[in-house]
Amino acid sequence: MSTTLNGRTIVMSGGSRGIGLAIALRAARDGANIVMLAKTAAPHPKLPGTLGESVRAVENAGGQGLAVVGDVRDDGDVQRAIDSAVDRFGGIDIVVNNASALDLRPTAEITMKSYDLMQDINARGTFLLSKLALPALERSPWPHILTLSPPLDLRPRWAGAYLAYTMAKYGMSLTTLGLAEELREAGVGVNSLWPRTTIATAAIANIHGGDETMRRSRTPEIMADAAYAILTKDPRAFTGNFLIDEDVVSESGVADLDRYRAVPGDGPLAEDLFLEPLGSRS
Repeated sequence: MSTTLNGRTIVMSGGSRGIGLAIALRAARDGANIVMLAKTAAPHPKLPGTLGESVRAVENAGGQGLAVVGDVRDDGDVQRAIDSAVDRFGGIDIVVNNASALDLRPTAEITMKSYDLMQDINARGTFLLSKLALPALERSPWPHILTLSPPLDLRPRWAGAYLAYTMAKYGMSLTTLGLAEELREAGVGVNSLWPRTTIATAAIANIHGGDETMRRSRTPEIMADAAYAILTKDPRAFTGNFLIDEDVVSESGVADLDRYRAVPGDGPLAEDLFLEPLGSRS
């Protein structure tokens, strides 16, 4: 087990806010190099954070940052991010597939524009960034791909509730499943991470009932700490896993999960999608 990400180079899709930024800052505290591919060069009217601000935060935390303004849906932009990471830092050790689009409307109501957006960012973007990073990853002594996607569950509950979104998120998870097996002999660790509860991000705040959900959420730091625990494991021995944030941090020694509550209190937390309710687990 590596005890540090010092000197490791991470290429991340998104990262200008929320979970991605929290993961970047946790790695930066070790002295990691963070290359962020995102579109947010200018302030968003509803969402805080720009790519430039995120890179400055990474550098203030102790890492080195590199902003690549581009779209994970664009082959040329993704290749430019890969090339920029190799040119600036000499290689790539870790890919974090963080970028994702969300639309929970049922089939009759969702537009094909939204369907295509989720497929292009979530499933295709994850596949593309992972694929184009492979030559650099295979030269790394510590190669990881970490994707923020749920465990695969083919029972009809989730597809029946949010078919378009489920297809897009499970496309990300299928990429983990397939690449873990395909790259096993190459020693690349390929894993997925998903939150047990909703995470207090701007995306949650902007949904209907977002204020109440935010109050019942955990902070992005639980995902950051879980990602850190995964990325410091030996990739040759730790691959093909679908991991839940609270399980990972508990196994890494965190006994009190209340530290991650967005609002201190004893009320029930809001559970995220794609997982069985806590009360149903044996």
